[in-house]
Amino acid sequence: MIFAKKSLGQNFLIDKNIVKKIISLTKIRNQNIIEIGPGKGALTDEILKKKPKSLKIIEKDFNLVKKLKLKYSKNKIVEIYNNDILKFDVEKITNNNSTVFGNLPYNISSQILVKFLKFKKWPPQINNLIFMFQKELGEKIIGKYSSSGYGRLSILSNYRLTVLQKFLVSPNCFFPKPKITSMVIHFQPKNKISHNIKEINNLEKVTNIFFSNKRKMINKNIKKILKNDEIIKIPNLKLTFRPSEVKPEIFYKITELYEKK
Repeated sequence: MIFAKKSLGQNFLIDKNIVKKIISLTKIRNQNIIEIGPGKGALTDEILKKKPKSLKIIEKDFNLVKKLKLKYSKNKIVEIYNNDILKFDVEKITNNNSTVFGNLPYNISSQILVKFLKFKKWPPQINNLIFMFQKELGEKIIGKYSSSGYGRLSILSNYRLTVLQKFLVSPNCFFPKPKITSMVIHFQPKNKISHNIKEINNLEKVTNIFFSNKRKMINKNIKKILKNDEIIKIPNLKLTFRPSEVKPEIFYKITELYEKK
């Protein structure tokens, strides 16, 4: 018997209705699918019923990998990688028109999302990203300007991803039962991006500088990045703003100017 490992943030999804709801978010038949953290294969089983073209699974837990390899040994479209997703080159195994599913470990879920946001090739070969997060984190990822969730993560996510759908998942749908509610978010990578940021790492750096003092006015932090003659080129920006009062488009413009230096 396999027990969930706290160190790997494992909570196995056991509610079949939720599994089917996740699967129904996008077309699977004849598509290339990647699944991160399959656990015991609850989602994997349903994916295979929909007859994908290929299914690549990434799982860190060696004991789970042994079980999964045994379970799917006769299925030729299944490839299983025993790897840590944060160290693994997902871009390398991504085929055209891929969909990625992930019931992500809560402790590293934001890092996994940022890993996808930092893909070198953009738009990527991915049509859909369907991830499960802790609800509070999910709200920070999709937080719109002027909402309580708005911040670094939503600015970064909004630059490259569109949110199509989202829904909440009760703790009762897992074993062991977590203490928190989860949120499934369905993203689509943006094909056209209105701002020309060369390196998304620079947007990450800019937002880190601003939100390191999120209750203070931006007048000091912006001068760490830009000179006065550059600052005056940015429309609708007041130095008395706090970071949460600055629109995403302005952060993108600041990053463009920063890159020109």
